[in-house]
Amino acid sequence: MQKRLPLIAGNWKMYKTGDEAAQTAKRLKELVSGVSDVEVMIAPPFTALCQVAVEIAGGNIALGAQNMHWESEGAYTGEIAPGMLTAAGCRYVILGHSERRQYFGETDQSVNRKIRAAVAAGLKPVFCIGESESQREAGQTFSVLDKQIQNGLESFLLQDLESLVVAYEPVWAIGTGKTATKEQAQEVHAHVRQRLAEMIDSGFAQKLRILYGGSVKPSNVKELMAMPDVDGALVGGASLDPETFSQLVHYQG
Repeated sequence: MQKRLPLIAGNWKMYKTGDEAAQTAKRLKELVSGVSDVEVMIAPPFTALCQVAVEIAGGNIALGAQNMHWESEGAYTGEIAPGMLTAAGCRYVILGHSERRQYFGETDQSVNRKIRAAVAAGLKPVFCIGESESQREAGQTFSVLDKQIQNGLESFLLQDLESLVVAYEPVWAIGTGKTATKEQAQEVHAHVRQRLAEMIDSGFAQKLRILYGGSVKPSNVKELMAMPDVDGALVGGASLDPETFSQLVHYQG
């Protein structure tokens, strides 16, 4: 079987002005130049996308966005259309992040529409799923994830999902300092892959990259990445510092 290319993605959330983001991206480009066995993606705030695109041009870092609307244009004050992201240089877009679901009312259904729009625009969707601490303690992890996957990818054809990336983020581990153990991460990633094999196609599921997100840092990245079904990381806080983030990219070294 062809080895899945690991993806280490940085979600900068609501941090960094355009100038700050550009400086961070410039330094990161230097630190990860020459890396070819790991794909690197960063998702700055919308206001910094164009400046960051200039800094990473010609390098090996892909540009991503943190969210988008499902319509191509229209009277949606404060929203960003898929075509605006591609014009800014984006290749990836993070969709359904737990913070979007928690604070901004995103649902499985709205995420489904966004994934469809991303695919139509030629963007690679990073589809986020995850359970809360109370759901995990109640033994509902797998049922919660199954529902998010089923609804989020409902009515998609196999060819629509060739560029899909899934990110498993246990909500209880985001920004809390808590991290799933490598065994917990592997158990969930294996379950997600199996569920997608049953739902869509086994060949697709084997090629699909499933990232782990939730307090990933240099001290735990290597053991997480050693798990057979963990294909990368969606990194929050540790991606804001280029030196720290580059350590995650160089986890094999």
